Amino acid sequence: MSGIDISEDLFTRSWVFIRGVPAMKFLPPEGPPEVAFAGRSNVGKSSLINSLTGQKGLARTSNTPGRTQELNYFVPDGFSGETGDIPPMALVDMPGYGYAQAPKEQVEKWTKLVFDYLRGRATLKRVYVLIDARHGVKKNDEEVFSLLDKAAVSYQIVLTKTDKIKAAGVPRLIDETLAKIRKRPAAFPAVLATSSEKGAGLEELRTAILLAANGG
Repeated sequence: MSGIDISEDLFTRSWVFIRGVPAMKFLPPEGPPEVAFAGRSNVGKSSLINSLTGQKGLARTSNTPGRTQELNYFVPDGFSGETGDIPPMALVDMPGYGYAQAPKEQVEKWTKLVFDYLRGRATLKRVYVLIDARHGVKKNDEEVFSLLDKAAVSYQIVLTKTDKIKAAGVPRLIDETLAKIRKRPAAFPAVLATSSEKGAGLEELRTAILLAANGG
């Protein structure tokens, strides 16, 4: 692959945006392992990616739900993938789902792109499904869980914005979430709790991502 291991120091490097993918034909060539981030619109995906990489402006953040309309690819700086310099791994920010105010045609287009990607990407090692700690698992989250189960794509639940609820409620929310996924075949049997604003849980998530990229 490349001369750089998928190791802990990967997140100390600078990361760059390399490509927005509006349709499957624009996907980068399959090469490095990929981990993707999914979640309802405005769940905090972009903020979490920025916090994971220590770069505030890497992924675009917005208070407007539905802004991310493509599969956005990020890799460590120095690896474009265009000239054979294959990066050790890639992070993929997926379009948010569940934004009812978007035009129906646009929602269907985003949904097809995401679902086609999940079913057809051999280098996709894990999807991290983000759940807003203030709202918990909703019906459209469970629909995504079912899709991932059907596609046999490994996924792990990540609670976001845990600083917005009482600290005592976090363990209870983790237990409730685990109960919802206990019988789901593709769900990773652990739930991570994070806060992009406070930095909570980021090291645990980085470790999980590295393990997944390495086939763990």
